[in-house]
Amino acid sequence: MPEKSSVFDMIGPIMIGPSSSHTAGVVRIARAAVAILGGVPEEAEITFYNSFARTYEGHGSDRAIIAGLMDFHTDDKRIKEALALAKKAGLKHHFKSIGNASTFHPNTIRLKLKKGEKNIEILGESRGGGLVNIAEVNGFKADFTASNHTLIIYADDVKGSVAFIASVIANDQCNIATMSVSRKGKHDLACLVIEMDSGIKDVTFTYLNSLSWVKEVIYVPEIA
Repeated sequence: MPEKSSVFDMIGPIMIGPSSSHTAGVVRIARAAVAILGGVPEEAEITFYNSFARTYEGHGSDRAIIAGLMDFHTDDKRIKEALALAKKAGLKHHFKSIGNASTFHPNTIRLKLKKGEKNIEILGESRGGGLVNIAEVNGFKADFTASNHTLIIYADDVKGSVAFIASVIANDQCNIATMSVSRKGKHDLACLVIEMDSGIKDVTFTYLNSLSWVKEVIYVPEIA
């Protein structure tokens, strides 16, 4: 059963900026991307779609996305100076806009980020009230909210692997809220996204990473 929204979800979080969709949600998408990347990026290509493409400068979404990429929170007063601060920090960024992408949510952002040898790409949607959906990660369907503790696990499509990973998490006394699997094809690389009520222990994270058929485990904390 889907969780019900509260009046506080609709009002949105305490934040800097005129719009929860165009500022708070944007910051949260970027902070989720930073967690997936494993730190603040050195380079960022940012594409705004649909409504965002038309309003990102006037509504401050450009500053919000850069602030989030520097891991500022939604109520951080530095958001207003984020573009200048990014320049000082050496964060290279490039904005693009696509105004008519009918298959995407009206408030959609694509981020291509680089840090050292690591590159990631995510597609995020700002749903209103500061709520977000991370729709894709590195070409795999993801659909997680960043409001829970989340594991993203890339692994070979091995029979019984999903049930095994779920049992490992259960043994860690973590309650699974949602779980989804996306794969390129049968017996190909798969992406397992697990939202949990609490984070797993470090020893469990290390164990999952040690499994021969697991390629990478990424932990995304609750994004405020």
